[in-house]
Amino acid sequence: MNSIFLRIYGGMLGVLVLVALLGVLALHLVNQVRGEQYRERLAHGTFTLMADNLQPMNAIDRNRSLAVWERLLGIPLTLQTLSEAGLDSGDHSRLLRGQVVVEQTGPHAAKVYRLVSDAEPWVLTGEVQQISEQLARATIYLLTDELVRFPIDEQPSRLAALKRDKGFGFDISLIRLEQADVDEDQRRRVDEGDTVMALGKGGDSIRVFAGMVGTPWVLEIGPLYQMNPYPPELLVLIAFLGLCFIGVVVYLLVRRLERRLLGLESAATRIAKGSLETREPTAGADSVGRLAAAFNGMAEHLQRSLAMQRELVRAVSHELRTPVARLRFGLEMIGQASTQEARDKYRLGMDSDIQDLDKLVDEMLTYARLEQGSPTLSFQRIDLDALVNQVIAELAPLRANVAVTRGQCLAASDNDGAWVEAEPRYLHRALQNLVSNAMRHAESRVSVSYQVGQLRCRIDIEDDGPGVPESAWERIFTPFMRLDDSRTRASGGHGLGLSIVRRIIYWHNGRALISKSKNLGGACFSLAWPRQQEKP
Repeated sequence: MNSIFLRIYGGMLGVLVLVALLGVLALHLVNQVRGEQYRERLAHGTFTLMADNLQPMNAIDRNRSLAVWERLLGIPLTLQTLSEAGLDSGDHSRLLRGQVVVEQTGPHAAKVYRLVSDAEPWVLTGEVQQISEQLARATIYLLTDELVRFPIDEQPSRLAALKRDKGFGFDISLIRLEQADVDEDQRRRVDEGDTVMALGKGGDSIRVFAGMVGTPWVLEIGPLYQMNPYPPELLVLIAFLGLCFIGVVVYLLVRRLERRLLGLESAATRIAKGSLETREPTAGADSVGRLAAAFNGMAEHLQRSLAMQRELVRAVSHELRTPVARLRFGLEMIGQASTQEARDKYRLGMDSDIQDLDKLVDEMLTYARLEQGSPTLSFQRIDLDALVNQVIAELAPLRANVAVTRGQCLAASDNDGAWVEAEPRYLHRALQNLVSNAMRHAESRVSVSYQVGQLRCRIDIEDDGPGVPESAWERIFTPFMRLDDSRTRASGGHGLGLSIVRRIIYWHNGRALISKSKNLGGACFSLAWPRQQEKP
């Protein structure tokens, strides 16, 4: 699976299948709870009415009433104690709260429990085989038996009170015969005191009509709705449609992403084949856009590095050609020399050329170490004042006609000395390169000064030489760059010293600058970097 779309879609498919399985389980539990609530709602009013009627009776009247109700309703009824009912603690507490407990024993059969009295822990139990039909018949009988005890005018109000107090799970009402929504045959049967059932207008419910003989009333129960469980097929269909919709959305989102990633892959392939000018559009601020920007930055850095490498190879070849030619010439002249003095002269010249080559190799290795990645630097607190004195003492004797002196040296205002955090070896090399460069081009004076502040520090090296044209201030730090006017090849060096200085100060999070000296009139090279380095 190399396609991003297939990976994402496959993962989402697995999640969706897992969710679907959990949904089927949840659907089963929901349907189970809904079925229990539906059966309890149907049975609550009827069994509450029976239990309330049994409560004031004595034992003989209770047994007689249970026998009559059993015969008329076709429902086996018993009275038993809570312990005999065998209910768990949850059902036990529900009975004590006045609720009806329905325990399903078959597809349409159930056992119904209702507490008769809190004082006497008797439980009315009925075994209902057809819960809807038998409860409807029992409800009609009990309500009719209850209503006939009241005058005709008071019967509607009594029924309303029963509906309110007993908690029937369906609608009950008293209507007149002409208001009943039945046909002529059913109206005749109701008028004769029979019970009929009629389908609702939508066909998804039934209404029960029972005529009350001797009254103008018809007892209407319903509409009664069948408890339809949520079908698993519905969940499967929803999952399938959801999967299709998610697939389309993910494909539309991933298609552009994959196309852009393929563009990056193609650009990387072209760069690997040598087309270093290849760039990728950086449209958008998303992760792919940032990746494209980073890719372009990498390509530019690679292009610059290879260009610099080619330039270095050409420059090194040029730099090596002169000392090697002088060495070859020296060897030939030694062979032709007739005196020892001549041979010693050419031998000293060859030794100077070898030293020149050794210095060139050393500078190239130093520059390569500083140019690659992030070199390992061990920052330490060093005394800048002592470092300046050390470099002056090392280099001042090399040109007797050039005076190397200290300029204005200002330490921090906290009176803790001129300490700075730096890599001692590399900072010493940078300062040494700048002072050597200034001495080569100075006429008579070189000045070294520094300023150490609370946050930053700065070193300035000035000379009284011809200076550097402003147009060359940036190019002068380029490797193997040497000017052809005031700073000629006769001054010596290989053009790597200032490049090394800039890389050293760069890894110190600082900058190397050049300007015109205000005090001596020549060039002024400056190094500025933070006094304290950030801890990695």
